[in-house]
Amino acid sequence: METAKFIAKRAAELIVSLLVLSFVVFSLIYLAPGDPARALVGTKHVTPELLAAIRAQYHLDDPFLSQYGRWLNNALHLDFGESIRTGSAVTDMVGPQAAVTFELVLISLILSVVLGIFFGVISAKGRGKLRDGAINAVALVGTSAPSFAVGLLFLYIFALKFGWFPIYWKGAGSFAGNLWHLTLPAVALTFAVSAMVLKITRSSLLSEADKDYTMFMRARSVAPGSITLAQLKNVSAPILTSTGLVLANLFGGTVLVESVFAIPGLGNLLASSVTFGDVPVVQYIALTLAFLICSASAAVDVLVYLIDPLSRQRRRLYTGREGVK
Repeated sequence: METAKFIAKRAAELIVSLLVLSFVVFSLIYLAPGDPARALVGTKHVTPELLAAIRAQYHLDDPFLSQYGRWLNNALHLDFGESIRTGSAVTDMVGPQAAVTFELVLISLILSVVLGIFFGVISAKGRGKLRDGAINAVALVGTSAPSFAVGLLFLYIFALKFGWFPIYWKGAGSFAGNLWHLTLPAVALTFAVSAMVLKITRSSLLSEADKDYTMFMRARSVAPGSITLAQLKNVSAPILTSTGLVLANLFGGTVLVESVFAIPGLGNLLASSVTFGDVPVVQYIALTLAFLICSASAAVDVLVYLIDPLSRQRRRLYTGREGVK
């Protein structure tokens, strides 16, 4: 019963967050300088008749909240209008690019979590040693260097100099066909964001080193691998939470990385749409990314709640204190 209440509460928070974000995304057209109708015209020759037709088509003369309600109702029915550039439905235009971006983010997410945990464990177990210093130095570079700069460096070394990877996008359409072409940009994204998982894993494991259960297992001559697994289980909550932050950073980093590697994904499409002033496409991409990031964050919170008894106990104590007040 308590778990169901928590899930329902988190789902309600997700809905509220998405409603607020949808309002902000819809407001993009009004935050842009100038007349919204002129922004929707794009590069077409502007005439009074065309502006009047645009205002009638998008109901721009209606009150703002009425326009938002109409747009939200259409969005709930997956109708996001038509692209200014192509005249085709926004969902049809964005679909192929979204598939490429999701593949890139999925590969980067897996690499970031696996490598971050792996090297975080190695660093924690070798605290104060040369390997710990080397891993922390590389992690510092990863957190400091922008992903697009790392991508340019990788592109120059591994694609141009050594020829191990393609310089330009030549995807085959399927995930298997795209995998080789997405490897280098995925590694460029991973290099930056995996450092976050590494730092959290290292600090969490170090906090467990002097706990009673760790000392007891060492005294019983338990294998070091088993001790590490037990520690990882106890610190799974912060590591899982970090994956939500990693996902947000990955979607943010794809905008520039896709431009560097000429990948026809959401990042490239978003950049070109902003330059062109294709507001419906920008709104759709922004809302889609917001939905994915918020949903992932909610899923991580629920997962942590289910697998971490301490999390449930802290929430129960907090609720009890609130009830006493």
